[in-house]
Amino acid sequence: MPVKLFLFLLFFLISFIANAQNETSKDSISNNLNEVVITQNKKAFSNSNGNIKIDVANSVYNTIPNPVDLLSKLPSVQISSDRESISIVGRGNPLIYIDGQKATMNDLNTLSVADIKTIEIIKNPSSKYEAEGRAVILITRKLSKKDSFRTEITEVASFKKNYNNYLGFNSSFKKNKLEWKANFNYNCRNPWENHSIAYEIPQASIVSNYDVTANSHIHQYIFGGGLFYKINEEDYFSVNANGNRRNDTFDIDTFTFNQNQTDVNDVFTFSENSSKKNFANAFLNYSKKVKFIDTKLFAGFQYSNFNQHLLSLVQNNYNETQLELSQNRNQKFNVDVFSGRIDLEKKLKNEMNLEYGALYLKANSTSDSDIFDFDKNENAFLNYGFKEENLAAYTQFSGKVKKVDFSLGLRVENTKAKGQFKRDLSPLIDKNYTNVFPKATFTFPIDSTKSINVNYAKSIIRPNYSSLSQIATYINPYFIYGNNINLNPTFNDEISTLFQYHDKTIKLSYYQNRNPVYRSFIFDDQTNVLTFTEINFKKESGFNIDFTLPFTYKIWTTTNSLIFIKNKIEDDSALFNSSKPYLYYYSNNTFKLPKEFTFAFSFWGMTKQKEGVFERRANFVFDMSLAKTFGKNWSCILSYNDIFRNTIYAENFTINNISSKSRYLVDANEISISVKYTFGKIKETEFKEKTVDENQNRIR
Repeated sequence: MPVKLFLFLLFFLISFIANAQNETSKDSISNNLNEVVITQNKKAFSNSNGNIKIDVANSVYNTIPNPVDLLSKLPSVQISSDRESISIVGRGNPLIYIDGQKATMNDLNTLSVADIKTIEIIKNPSSKYEAEGRAVILITRKLSKKDSFRTEITEVASFKKNYNNYLGFNSSFKKNKLEWKANFNYNCRNPWENHSIAYEIPQASIVSNYDVTANSHIHQYIFGGGLFYKINEEDYFSVNANGNRRNDTFDIDTFTFNQNQTDVNDVFTFSENSSKKNFANAFLNYSKKVKFIDTKLFAGFQYSNFNQHLLSLVQNNYNETQLELSQNRNQKFNVDVFSGRIDLEKKLKNEMNLEYGALYLKANSTSDSDIFDFDKNENAFLNYGFKEENLAAYTQFSGKVKKVDFSLGLRVENTKAKGQFKRDLSPLIDKNYTNVFPKATFTFPIDSTKSINVNYAKSIIRPNYSSLSQIATYINPYFIYGNNINLNPTFNDEISTLFQYHDKTIKLSYYQNRNPVYRSFIFDDQTNVLTFTEINFKKESGFNIDFTLPFTYKIWTTTNSLIFIKNKIEDDSALFNSSKPYLYYYSNNTFKLPKEFTFAFSFWGMTKQKEGVFERRANFVFDMSLAKTFGKNWSCILSYNDIFRNTIYAENFTINNISSKSRYLVDANEISISVKYTFGKIKETEFKEKTVDENQNRIR
């Protein structure tokens, strides 16, 4: 059915494109004004110093029902299969900012696409952004000064292996100096996933493989609301709160072959699982222009909470006998984060700008694990607590000297961390360290169309709080997915140079990572259980050549990205094979058709990757869509994603003398229909919210 539908759509759309070109030609003869309108359309993509900016409000992207799906269509942006994290090719996990304010995936999910004006992918963020991360996704919302209201209703029907449904309400109201926003989304998802690993442990004479399939039923409630009060043209006060409640039930079926010397077993493992994840976030902001020193002041407080409760009942069937109870697993995780910050900004003479500020953060997490083993008839209890305090101060000086633009920044952070099991008298983790993060950027114009940019930055990547917990997933009697409480942050140094000609760029960058985090195996020879967990590797280094090539011709607009990557990952515990260059490629193509139709197709992929320790397969993904607007209130989009069913990830590596080959199938082949209805109207909005907690992305 999908193939026939694809062929029908392809034939239909090719006919539309041909008709569009004919009509454009006729219009250019009979009415020159129509031709002027076509050539003056805004570009959906623009490129400046390697930072790509997307005009969402005036493009086909404003019909996509939610921001996560919107980001997945953008160059170099990769969305995880569980839709809970984002990465940028060659740069890792980015920070998310909304109107220049720090946000999380939860805040992103509560945002209405209709409110988004532009999205910018910043690959060399300045010191005003938090020290964590090598890239920033900056979302700018529409601004307005008119009293009005708008309510938007979206419905998306998604057909993958299972049916998924997304329903959303977003409302805005503005009267005089007061503005109010509220949203509610209900997502009913039924994701399917499959994963397999074949591994060998020569020192224990073990050969094993498993194939695991999970079918989940997810009910997700996303809600938020806020008030913004404009005191005067310079000052404002705002309060905002949002939440995300998610209930999952999922069965996991695992087929395992395990040979330990002469002992051979075929095991079927069945586990019934239920999970509850709740996230709540609230913050209070105040902004004021201090006139007597001509400085803009911002002060804010923020509180966030995330908790998870995972229940699992595990049964095993050895060698086609019968299912027998194995374990009853009860695991809880909770983290509370409080933070406060102050920022000051002063504009100096001669186009100079001085920014400085400070932040205080305190986090407290607990993870409790209660596992009953039916075979041994005993309980195992683990209660672990982790506390972290972070004090940061920064300053940034930017401006222009003659024709050279510059930005110089420095950030200093002190971190204290303690982790301790309740049964222990002394802490297992006890850290107190201070780090300095300098950044510098210089842009040298050659003429009105060409420029050269040079950049240096030092940054840090901290593990998520949940990665430092004791939560673990049982796969079979011989294999467990676990976390690592001993993870250290990763430190990155990068230098790059970029040449820009009009809107086309070429960028060369070299970076080094100290203590990068990757997956590894830990084998317990007493229980013969293998744990797959994250550890700090010794080092990582890489060299990238990044081309960004946008073009426009008549009704066709295309943006193309090519990134040549040579990355080398090393660790004393891992077998180093070879490091060879590989290519990431991306192309987005949009066709403006008559009668408010827009056809778009995009594709991206990677060639085979060899990164020293890890070797990964090549992949290629092709998407297409047809959008139509009906008057001022209705819009509809038909999408067909991963047409060739090629979202498959495979990885080979050897660590701690344990070799493995893994394969992960993502249920990305999708046909979806989305309908959006809008009534009322707000041309712009002055609503602002500034996130105080710059480590909020770690709460998951």
